[in-house]
Amino acid sequence: MTEWTTDRAASILLEAEAAGTDRAPITDEWPGLDLATAYQVQDETLRRRLARGEHLVGVKLGLTSRAKQQRMNISSPLTAWLTDAMVLPAGAPVPRNRLIHPRAEPEIVFVMGARLAGPGVTAATALAAVESVHGGIEVIDSRYRDFRFALPDVVADNASSGCFVTGPVAASPVSLDLGLEACLLELNGQVVDSATGAAVQGHPAEALALAANDLGRRGLAIEPGWIVLTGGMTDAVPVPAGAVLAAHFTHLGSVYLS
Repeated sequence: MTEWTTDRAASILLEAEAAGTDRAPITDEWPGLDLATAYQVQDETLRRRLARGEHLVGVKLGLTSRAKQQRMNISSPLTAWLTDAMVLPAGAPVPRNRLIHPRAEPEIVFVMGARLAGPGVTAATALAAVESVHGGIEVIDSRYRDFRFALPDVVADNASSGCFVTGPVAASPVSLDLGLEACLLELNGQVVDSATGAAVQGHPAEALALAANDLGRRGLAIEPGWIVLTGGMTDAVPVPAGAVLAAHFTHLGSVYLS
């Protein structure tokens, strides 16, 4: 029986992503996979992405809302990496052929103006480091069959990263009450969910602080110019081929995906 290592786990996850095939959770075969090792797997997948020419553009948070935590039976948020290969230009269709079983969720997105290094970052200091706030939609895509996983599995899998798009409205972080910023999520013209920014750790700035502090414990920081996806405001909605998705925010405009 082949021994499990971080290199082997990284290879298996990247191969599944490239082939568009799902698999059983790694913890089914590697029950000793813990959270610290899972982040090592995640970092190794990032190293390989960068080695093949992708560029690091930011971080994302996963499972920040109670709705997502309850659906996935997971109790704590997590962080993961964003590269330029995950960015969808505005108006571009989602490349359905490169995804396994995509689901979409609306997010409040930060673009950073200053470096943010934990530990000890608060929501107030986090928000002060933000240059602009945007609405966005993230399309998540797990490499695990039926989105079944334990927390170490999803951490290793880069928090089910797929692709994302940000909206055209760039707002000042001090001009809005992001806890009250509302969003309606539409699928094919029908409202399927709604939420406010308070669904994300009580306030999206709390999620940003959590990410900075989590990275700080690993000797890392959130850098100027980085994009931060603060986590799904609603539960993630399955999006079949041909679907049209829209997220309508109170002050951050509307974001569309097809």
